[in-house]
Amino acid sequence: MNILWDDARHALGMAEMDTTHREFIAQVAALIAADNAAFPPLFQALVNHTAAHFKAEGLLMRESKYRGLPEHESEHHRVLGELQQLNRSLKRGHLPLVRAYVKEGLPEWFDTHLAMMDSALVMHLKKAQQQAASADS
Repeated sequence: MNILWDDARHALGMAEMDTTHREFIAQVAALIAADNAAFPPLFQALVNHTAAHFKAEGLLMRESKYRGLPEHESEHHRVLGELQQLNRSLKRGHLPLVRAYVKEGLPEWFDTHLAMMDSALVMHLKKAQQQAASADS
């Protein structure tokens, strides 16, 4: 599966999240195209980026008192755990396994997560911003 940024499919209308998601997609695309020597450090960079991405989203969810936080954060923990386990597998020489996940599993997960969980979070955040703006008026 090839992964490319598509505004119609991926843009959520929140600049910070959209930027982070663009970076994620660019990193996955670079991994798919990477040779065997370049793959491990690029995968480590993806793990680090994803950890920071999930931490930032978690903070947004907490600050805005998002009701979907437990499920959303649980999904983040699950995926980050998978990435960390795959990174350990990669260090043990299981490159084909990790490549398969990056090429097939990760893009599919991302599209579903974005459409279901992140889009719901953005709706919540936009509503909270509107309510805060109305209260300030």
